[in-house]
Amino acid sequence: MAVKRRESVYSAARVVTGTRKYDHITPVLCDLHWLPVRHRIDFKVAMTVFKCIHGLAPQYLADDCVMASTLRSRRHLRSADTMKLVVQRTKTVIGTRACAVAAATIWNRLPADIRTSTCTVQTFAQKLKTFYASRRI
Repeated sequence: MAVKRRESVYSAARVVTGTRKYDHITPVLCDLHWLPVRHRIDFKVAMTVFKCIHGLAPQYLADDCVMASTLRSRRHLRSADTMKLVVQRTKTVIGTRACAVAAATIWNRLPADIRTSTCTVQTFAQKLKTFYASRRI
């Protein structure tokens, strides 16, 4: 399923730009300011976590985003100000794909300056897209 989705994004980019089938797609995506599929997924998840933390998402999603600084045992650590989320432990690979685990993992992987910034949703989205665009392979 993911392969078909990726191919459809690449096909759409080729149609928009008139690129031939066997030309490299990465420069085309850069010119269009489109993120690769993997980064786009991470972008969407990080945006959802940002909205959960700032009270802009439904409560059932916000309940899964537990800040490490709110835990009594971690409240006085230096890492309490880094706005990291608690990642639930799982025993299986499928468990790591759960929303609460994947969202916390993606959020904690972001640089501290993006995680700790207090800004609007639009400004955060710009910073986040710039971050993921600079990580292209």
